[in-house]
Amino acid sequence: MSGKISNKERMKIPRQLMPEQDSSIRRTNFNEVNLGFTEELAKMEAMRCIQCPKPSCVEGCPVGVKIGDFIALVADGNYLGAAAKLKEDNLLPAICGRVCPQEEQCEVKCVTGKKGEPVAIGRLERFVADYERETVGIRQPELKPKTGKKVAIVGSGPAGLSCAGDLIQMGHDVTVFEALHDLGGVLIYGIPEFRLPKSIVKAEIDSLKALGVEFKTNSVIGFTDTVDELLANGYDSVFIAVGAGLPYFLNIPGENLNGVYSSNEFLTRVNLMKAYRFPEYDTPVFNCKDKNVAVFGGGNTAMDAVRTSKRLGAKNSYIIYRRSDVEMPAREEEIHHAKEEGIEFIFLSNPVKFTGDKDGWLRSVTLQRMELGEPDASGRRRPIPVSGSEYDIPIDMAVIAIGNGSNPIIQKTTPDMNYNKWGNIVADETTMRTSKVGVFAGGDIVTGGATVILAMGAGRKAASAINRYLLGEDLWLQS
Repeated sequence: MSGKISNKERMKIPRQLMPEQDSSIRRTNFNEVNLGFTEELAKMEAMRCIQCPKPSCVEGCPVGVKIGDFIALVADGNYLGAAAKLKEDNLLPAICGRVCPQEEQCEVKCVTGKKGEPVAIGRLERFVADYERETVGIRQPELKPKTGKKVAIVGSGPAGLSCAGDLIQMGHDVTVFEALHDLGGVLIYGIPEFRLPKSIVKAEIDSLKALGVEFKTNSVIGFTDTVDELLANGYDSVFIAVGAGLPYFLNIPGENLNGVYSSNEFLTRVNLMKAYRFPEYDTPVFNCKDKNVAVFGGGNTAMDAVRTSKRLGAKNSYIIYRRSDVEMPAREEEIHHAKEEGIEFIFLSNPVKFTGDKDGWLRSVTLQRMELGEPDASGRRRPIPVSGSEYDIPIDMAVIAIGNGSNPIIQKTTPDMNYNKWGNIVADETTMRTSKVGVFAGGDIVTGGATVILAMGAGRKAASAINRYLLGEDLWLQS
């Protein structure tokens, strides 16, 4: 089918819209917002790909998915073949198809997008992953013979899972240590059910278990075992992928009032500990029903938190951001969905003080208006306070979503490894090796807060380098 029309005809096919829950319904439930392509929509969207001889979209993919090849198979109706081709480079396609910012990575480089809208690469990725899982189950790749080498992976988030998937296929024994009681890292505690269902994450992890990856929960490396103890107790290499889980705060008066949360705590309680199903799950969280909730920040985590508050029954849910909408780092789709769901955006305003009642409960926030100056190091225009412009708005709950830093546990218990001034592990960009022999690191613990797919890319780089190290190529002797 894919060869029966010309590229000129392909370019005329409009980008297919993905079905989704109506906003008036979805803001009252935690079911997935996007419903996925039908076979007909997926085929039509795949037909839009002009099959460039040198596909620039691949350059934008941190894990190097053969995008044109898998899309051609979708256009021909060979969905299982497309899934197999996709999984040559990405063992977590159902996750990436849902949460990766394709519009900033592969899709922004799509040639079709130069004269119109780019091919919906992420939505096609999700389609083929879901099709495989729902029709025949997640199929397993072939494994190389066992090498007798053992690797410890610290953290079961996207970097750790990606690294584990590659290493187990290379024939090494892999054990993943997770600090929490459930697996998935930020995929389960940080991303809401309505964006990434927990069942999807579980299915992907179960497929790794079926390959032979061992998982150990409630294991806080640095406390239960140190990195040195792992190396001394039978592991030939360690990959550290603990993420950036230490929340940043605003450091303004009143931040210790009841009703002020970090985004980490709020989302972990709701997502991982199922506080939204209280009292079925006995996890307390602030009662948002008919309350005013403000989320401070402009990234995807802020969108997740504010949309969660609306689903918990908030009367008014605000995003308060010190820059304008142009500078917001959140995905356009998430901003669009938030607006559809009734989220109110307050731009060019910065919190300077929280005020509470006599019992210590939050009642209002004082905001100061801002104006934009010259660009700062991030490339965005710097917000500058407007003198005498303070004003108050009543709020009952605040969620601080301005980013995260590195948890100091690894640094304190592994002092003979290099760290930067933010406490992140210093690792080579190509091999992810650290200054400590046999130890590699990747994901947010190296880069600071970034995307799922970038963390996965780091996991794949580390797996390749660890494999070479275990097979006798001493990376620490290289210049």
